[in-house]
Amino acid sequence: MINRLVSYWVYGGFLAAFLLLGLMPTFAHLWDGALILVYLQLPIYMFHQLEEHDDNHFRDFINQHLAGGRDVLSKTAIFVINVPGVWGVNLLSILLAYGVHIGFGLIGVYLTFLNGVIHIAQAIRLRCYNPGLVTAIFLFLPVGGLGLWAIERTGEVGAGYHYLGLGSAVAIHVAIIVYVVRNILRLRALKS
Repeated sequence: MINRLVSYWVYGGFLAAFLLLGLMPTFAHLWDGALILVYLQLPIYMFHQLEEHDDNHFRDFINQHLAGGRDVLSKTAIFVINVPGVWGVNLLSILLAYGVHIGFGLIGVYLTFLNGVIHIAQAIRLRCYNPGLVTAIFLFLPVGGLGLWAIERTGEVGAGYHYLGLGSAVAIHVAIIVYVVRNILRLRALKS
């Protein structure tokens, strides 16, 4: 069963995004715009993940373009990165923004926004489409940007929350890069 979850998580996430959006009217009418935008980071990420990971497109893209076809990004790694690493981080961000301070919402917002910027930078650098690029442009940048604006507009967040949000997003992306580079180096060492 775990193998099927690892292989097909993205389809459940895509469907769950509709559920999360469908349930919004039952509680979001009590929230301000900033908290609604923090909440929206999770379902829009789930839509993005379908474009990115359907039929292993992102994994295959990374393995082909960065590792010459070698398997440096496994299905299990993709699962861990996206389920606890994206869904879990966004859940934590939403709960802390709701229950503690709206500034914690910047964790999820920066995660989304930075990922969008990375997709665009990668497309420019490689001069080709990368899985997730379309939703990065049309969902991540606008909704992430609006989230940043709305949270800043509350007047309740100082630089510390921005450092926490951006630092968390950078740390997650750096961890992924380190994982891939380490696997590339490991495979090169085995080959020689």
